[in-house]
Amino acid sequence: MRTPAVFLRSLPVLAAASLLLSGCGGPAPAGAGPDPAAAGYPTDTTTAPDGGAAGSPSGFPFTVDNCGTKVTVSAPPERVVTIKSTSTELLLALGLGDRIVGTAFADGPVPEQWRQDLPVISEQLPAREPVLALEPDFVYAGWESNFSADGAGERASLGKLGINTYVSPAACREPGYQPDPLTFDGLFADIQEAGRIFGAGARADRLVAEQRRQLDAVVPDGKGLSALWYSSGSDTPYVGGGTGAPQLVMEAAGLRNIAADVDQAWSPLSWEAVADRNPDVIVLVDSSWSSVKKKIGVLEQHPVISRLDAVKEGRYLVVPFAASEAGIRSVETVQSLADQLAKLEAP
Repeated sequence: MRTPAVFLRSLPVLAAASLLLSGCGGPAPAGAGPDPAAAGYPTDTTTAPDGGAAGSPSGFPFTVDNCGTKVTVSAPPERVVTIKSTSTELLLALGLGDRIVGTAFADGPVPEQWRQDLPVISEQLPAREPVLALEPDFVYAGWESNFSADGAGERASLGKLGINTYVSPAACREPGYQPDPLTFDGLFADIQEAGRIFGAGARADRLVAEQRRQLDAVVPDGKGLSALWYSSGSDTPYVGGGTGAPQLVMEAAGLRNIAADVDQAWSPLSWEAVADRNPDVIVLVDSSWSSVKKKIGVLEQHPVISRLDAVKEGRYLVVPFAASEAGIRSVETVQSLADQLAKLEAP
């Protein structure tokens, strides 16, 4: 990859970063990526089908419209920075962990079946400088807000440095791009688009086929129970609304979302509204900053909510935060909710 001018002005920073990364078994030098054929994507040594240059990987270049930003992919990315668990875990599920040169802002531990040692840039949203120090050719983020002047860098400015950017399409917020509502067909299409970008289309197709098989095997709860998706908050709860991942997985598990009429993926909802809608069960999102124990304490100490039968009888279902957002774990989350409901005493 051609070294952007910004690196030439930052040699001391880059030298320190290189020493740090080499001491941790860091990434290969810039431009030293896997051989296209060895990495599992086809190459065309004459002319690409779409008129690309001789020697280009087959099917490249192409352009996708990602949350309103045009992203032209000339070849499968080789040096990728991932931000948020959804992007990191999808690449790991596709067997592309060797392309990841840095991760940041994880929502929780990676599931055992995909776990491997990956260099961590930051536990929170990374700043632009440490991202640039890794000389990525691609930054894959879970949220649009990850790309900002105060974060990993604005998409336009990174593009001027020759760094492509991409946001998990399920998290798009721009009008016309935000899923409304989110569907499993949409999620599976996102996996296949990522497979195309990374030259791993066949792997993505196999992964989608397996995800469809797992989803079809779920037996939804048939009791018609209503549910609150309690993500965070104490004075005012932040809940799963009617258009995003909470609605998607609860509906597939056989639950009726009490906030399904809220035209947002997540939204504040007053405790008074929660009490009025009186959910049969409560889905608790477990995170390091807002644990299940903390949430139960909030519910049991609230003068009105504590009197709900769901709270008095402890009718709680638990979802890890990293599995609460739309992504490769959404089908697994449906199965988990169905399994927990099967063990829960019916109201």
